[in-house]
Amino acid sequence: MKRILTIQDISCLGQCSLTVALPIISALGVEASVLPTAVLSTHTMFKNFTFADLTEEMPKIEKHWIDEGLKFDGFYTGYVGSIKQIEYISSIMDSCRVDNAINVVDPCMADNGKLYPGFAPHFPSEMLKLCKKADVIVPNLTEACLLLGIEYKTYTKEELENISKELSSITNASVILTGVSFSDDKLGALVYDKNNQSIDYYFTKKVPAMFHGTGDCF
Repeated sequence: MKRILTIQDISCLGQCSLTVALPIISALGVEASVLPTAVLSTHTMFKNFTFADLTEEMPKIEKHWIDEGLKFDGFYTGYVGSIKQIEYISSIMDSCRVDNAINVVDPCMADNGKLYPGFAPHFPSEMLKLCKKADVIVPNLTEACLLLGIEYKTYTKEELENISKELSSITNASVILTGVSFSDDKLGALVYDKNNQSIDYYFTKKVPAMFHGTGDCF
């Protein structure tokens, strides 16, 4: 059985991050190991949420895994609580991988044109370093704009395709751009495959409501 390490927060309430990643990965027949980056009382869209930072546990966990000879076939990162964690995650991706392990990075840091609460303005440039270690990155449009240092606005289909290509060029990763819509009734994703330089789309019915954790499920 393949073993994936998913690295993201535990939100005690909110149906997102590890609480949805763990059962979905397991249901797909893959052993899901977890490395919590933080424990939050709720997800970050609530006000006055608590945040227990687990940054300093990460190198201790890495050392134990190295001592035990534990390896992972893939890594999937979500919400990262600090810049220091990016450094630790990068190290774990190098020290605890099997040959040909796959890195999937969701640069989970922003939406609707704004960084999530608690992130400094220079956080996207640090997240870009982690994206450069990825085989696949899964940003929404806000995150893509922040990674490229461009304005967040409405873009045409051709412009979105160019944004995906540019992201792939600077990260050397395939890009799945989420939250893409060209009509009032459809919402989906743009997929740029770096290996054959192809672009595909997937759309589904757009529901006029906000559901936190949908990106984590995707």
